[in-house]
Amino acid sequence: MVGGAVVFAEENGYFRRMEFTGIRYDTKARRATITLNRPEKRNALDDRMIRELTAAFVAAGKDQSVKTVVLDANGPAFCAGADLEYLNRMASYDLEENRADSGRLANLFRIIYELRKPVIAVVNGPALAGGCGLATVCDFILASEEKARFGYTEVRIGFIPAIVMIFLVKRVGEGRAREMVLQGSILSASDAHDAGLVSKVVPEARLQQAETDLVEELFSENSSVAMGLCKEMLAKVDGMNLIDSLDFAANMNAAARMTPDCKEGVASFLRKEKPRW
Repeated sequence: MVGGAVVFAEENGYFRRMEFTGIRYDTKARRATITLNRPEKRNALDDRMIRELTAAFVAAGKDQSVKTVVLDANGPAFCAGADLEYLNRMASYDLEENRADSGRLANLFRIIYELRKPVIAVVNGPALAGGCGLATVCDFILASEEKARFGYTEVRIGFIPAIVMIFLVKRVGEGRAREMVLQGSILSASDAHDAGLVSKVVPEARLQQAETDLVEELFSENSSVAMGLCKEMLAKVDGMNLIDSLDFAANMNAAARMTPDCKEGVASFLRKEKPRW
């Protein structure tokens, strides 16, 4: 990484310098903050923004000084979904172009979901369609009580939330996911919390403090190595049969015991001291 707005992004096996225009990327005090930064477009997604987000999350994953990632947004909306000009271009794509474009969004969601560091979405405005998908694949969603709104509204324009549906079912269960994607309704922060989508709802004035508190809790109380292993298991164990999943879990258990963090944690527990991660 160079500076706060430039990373070296990999493309077709080569690394090139990418300067961000649709997002901001900053690192400070073991935290990477990725900010959606197209407020004039309500932070709507287009192909360049998807590439920039992908590069930023890859950079955060590789940066050993970064222990957690925060995704937030500049302006009154978190993310309004797909940009209208982008939607207009997609209407002229053939099948292979649509496959390639959809694959880039799927890759972004997978990278966020599988990132071996906690990812926190801070939602202080509408998160709709693809924007709601961005929040869904994060580990934690903190939402403004007054302004956050959530909705998988694709069916209302004859589209489907195909990619995010995979992750939504994992997060809230098939029953609630069916209701959300078939109705396409827009949920308040409290309704999204009741559905199991949102982690915590706080007054707008306390949203940044809630983010700080959660980041500090993760830093001070938990092993980053252990959290990374938990995320790896959550990403891989779904879909395995019982025998395979138990074998995988036993191997992960054994591997976790061998990590320096586990040895430090056990020794500190026995000494009745706080671990030094």
